[in-house]
Amino acid sequence: MQGRYLVDYRLMLPMVELTIFALGILLIDLMVPRGWKWINAVGAFAGVLMSALCVWEIQLTMPPRGLLGFYNSLLVDRFAIYFWYLFLAGAAISILMSVHYLDVEDEHHGEYYALLLLSVVGMMCMAAGIDIVLIFIGLELMAISTYVLVGFLRRDRRSNEAALKYLLLGAFSSGIFAYGLSLFYGISGSTNLAIIARAVSAQSPHNPVVVIALLTTMVGLLFKIAAVPFHQWAPDAYEGAPTSITGFMSVAVKAAAWAMLLRILLFGLFPLRSVYTPVIVVVAIATMTGANFAALTQTNTKRLLAYSSIAHVGYMLLAFVAMGTSQPGSPAFFDGFKGILIYLLVYTFMNLGAFAVITSLRQRNVIGDEIDDMAGLYKRAPVEAALMLLFLLSLAGIPPAAGFLGKYYIFLSLIESGHYGLASLGVFYSLFGLYYYLKIVNAMLMRAPMETGRLPISLGMRCAVGVTALATIVIGVYPEPFIRSVNWSLGIAQSPHVAAMIR
Repeated sequence: MQGRYLVDYRLMLPMVELTIFALGILLIDLMVPRGWKWINAVGAFAGVLMSALCVWEIQLTMPPRGLLGFYNSLLVDRFAIYFWYLFLAGAAISILMSVHYLDVEDEHHGEYYALLLLSVVGMMCMAAGIDIVLIFIGLELMAISTYVLVGFLRRDRRSNEAALKYLLLGAFSSGIFAYGLSLFYGISGSTNLAIIARAVSAQSPHNPVVVIALLTTMVGLLFKIAAVPFHQWAPDAYEGAPTSITGFMSVAVKAAAWAMLLRILLFGLFPLRSVYTPVIVVVAIATMTGANFAALTQTNTKRLLAYSSIAHVGYMLLAFVAMGTSQPGSPAFFDGFKGILIYLLVYTFMNLGAFAVITSLRQRNVIGDEIDDMAGLYKRAPVEAALMLLFLLSLAGIPPAAGFLGKYYIFLSLIESGHYGLASLGVFYSLFGLYYYLKIVNAMLMRAPMETGRLPISLGMRCAVGVTALATIVIGVYPEPFIRSVNWSLGIAQSPHVAAMIR
């Protein structure tokens, strides 16, 4: 009994660390003077580092099949460890982006960083949970924290409106999601994904109750990853939120939603893949088409990158199609799975880097989130302009930037599984997306600046841009260590087929 409690304590330690630091920041914020609010950011960053050390300790001593805890509701395996590192990396970079931005907005409050850390706690539960109750609790902790962060600029009407829309749509989708999960509980008599998988495999996949449960569950999952037609919240939330939170939402919140989707559809509902794969084909095509065309007409960089983010969801759903139509263990299945994980990794850095440059444009008298605000950036901040070009080319999938690697594995899995039409469509939309990225490049390089002075860039922002740029270049030029880490997360690091996977 005592040994089980020790295992539970070890597994929850990264989340406990984040919670303790979040509560500590709230207390310290009451005592520090107005000019010392940056200490909150230092505390939050230290909390992320301490949590990462705890994750690393678990990784070193974890058996290959992972550790179960909390009465078999939490599974900390290689899959969960991989996503935990992604969440912490996204949070750390977002904290670096936030310090100067909150000073400019005059909204430097401790609860901002506390909510950021608590949202990561929810994400960790979503990635490691194999019980639908724990997954849902983690989802709501992340969602409620994010609702507040989107509306954190209390004097900004856009921020208030975005938070209200996000809250209403998010609550509605969570209700539908909970309804679907409750039907699966009724079918199986359990909230454990493994037991649900056995129960649904014994049922006909075309049983009306099973189909309704699957479709309502998928509505909640597709809403969280912002797939068409459940994407309406994303452009408004991205535009109205503080820009540093927009970057955090676009990578960490999106990665948590994907971790939850993979856990539920692959670990729990894989016997129903013959039902949900055709739905995902339609959603993937609609997502790529709708998002790419909507991005063409945008003049706000945050809305443009919001639709870009939705389009990238469509590409990742293509990999999920390859997985759903392939046998587990086949090259197409593993390459599709690897494509999603690598895509989320590179997207974390290249998208946060792009939002870091946009965040640096925010000055006392300039909001900085219109394409016009990027005009002549190469004259005001030549390094940041060059790195923004790198991030945009990476988002478009141009080699040797890191974004090419994720698209490569996705299209490879489609070809291996025989989906040549979907692969061609994905390549077409990747080239199509290059156009609206070049709109930003054209403004930076070809237009005269609206202001002639040098753009002041804070130290934290320089660190955020530098780290993301370095990662974007290194992953693209020397991808092998990152591919090995993805192989490890999927449990195929010692597989005799690993050489073929890397090729």
